[in-house]
Amino acid sequence: MHPFFKLMVDRPAVITDHVEAYASLATLELSGAVRQIRVRALKTAIALSCAAAAAVLAGVAVMLWAVTPAEHLQAPWVLWLVPGLPAIVAVWCGLSAQAINDVPAFSALRDQVRADIDMLREVSP
Repeated sequence: MHPFFKLMVDRPAVITDHVEAYASLATLELSGAVRQIRVRALKTAIALSCAAAAAVLAGVAVMLWAVTPAEHLQAPWVLWLVPGLPAIVAVWCGLSAQAINDVPAFSALRDQVRADIDMLREVSP
């Protein structure tokens, strides 16, 4: 009889504890993966929204610049500043969303399963 099955019959609590540990590890890794996806989605949404706002404000600035005579422009730097701020935020959020390290989902769980399988192979007759 394989030692694993002997252990299941003799001490089922050990197997139950091991399965609970697997479930806990899977839950922990799932929550980490979901958090990573949420952060990336939020940063991407902010980047896209700010890029759209910057594009609209840049269009308005170009139209104002085109229709206003140069001698009546009191603060022409504002035409650059107003669309520039959301553009900077869009670039920053886009770069930080790309910089998130993609840790393979459930890598620790896979490593644990592989370690358990190797251990079972060692004790196999």
